[in-house]
Amino acid sequence: MTLPLIPPMLATPGTLPPAAQDARWAYETKQDGQRAVAYLAGDGTLLLRARSGEDITAAYPELRPLGEALGATSAVLDGEILALDEQGRANFQLLQSRMGLVHAPARAARMAARTPVHLVLFDVMHLAGHSLLKVPYSRRRGRLEELDLDGPHWSTPGALVGRGAQALEATREYGLEGLVCKRLDSLYEPGVRSRAWIKIRHMHSEDVIVGGWLPGKGRIAGLPGSLLVGQFSPDGRLRYIGGVGTGWSEAERTELAGLLRAGATDGCPFDPVPHVAGAHWVQPRLVGEVRYSVRTRSGLLRQPAWQRLRPDLMPEDSAAHLPDDA
Repeated sequence: MTLPLIPPMLATPGTLPPAAQDARWAYETKQDGQRAVAYLAGDGTLLLRARSGEDITAAYPELRPLGEALGATSAVLDGEILALDEQGRANFQLLQSRMGLVHAPARAARMAARTPVHLVLFDVMHLAGHSLLKVPYSRRRGRLEELDLDGPHWSTPGALVGRGAQALEATREYGLEGLVCKRLDSLYEPGVRSRAWIKIRHMHSEDVIVGGWLPGKGRIAGLPGSLLVGQFSPDGRLRYIGGVGTGWSEAERTELAGLLRAGATDGCPFDPVPHVAGAHWVQPRLVGEVRYSVRTRSGLLRQPAWQRLRPDLMPEDSAAHLPDDA
């Protein structure tokens, strides 16, 4: 059977629905992984496509048995591929060791034994030859759960209807990435970033020291495209913790450009020196505040966004210090 190519529906960043509308929404845990659409042809085969449409099946050989899970019934399923840490939480850094192995099947097989992935399924868009795109989410979710897809490397976690505030607090308490809110009457909109799905990501906020920058391109040529930031280690070294490339208005970017030019230096203030091609170094005098989702095992910030300059703080007086476990 030839299955239709269905780009995944996307969620819009936002906040919890109003309390008066809470019962009209379902809440699912937001997972930090790789979005994937699974195509089960009903002949035992499985095809996995990334959000870009790329065929990524060969990178995850442990998921191939999913193709046999529904027997002769064909299906197109929406989900997220995760790599789990020792606590059973999604760890994107672990997953990165698995991504990109589409053209290296032997290595993918070795990595599957060392760092197996888990596919979380949360929607069904096509089933047994029939499109479900125009079927409301609540009914699609019911059909998905009836399939009872629960295997060694895949599962269908439940969704909570109503009680969004409690669900959001629970994800925060357990250190999960966040929450996805889905309107019960929402249709599946392929490739659309829809307000019928809202994603809420828990973010952390910390002070950082600016030690360098990379120039922007295109309309922001000559201005900073990203800032290279760090924090002090217990022994007083300024450790590089990542590049921040979003969060400024045009006026703020222009202001930063002037401050960076004034603080230019030939020597890198980070110890050790990060491998960042084309970097311009500055004296570590500017303190800023950034938001981010999580830290990687090596201490780098994931998904950082600039919040504001902190001219009220000197580097030595700021809270820009690495946590004890970084």
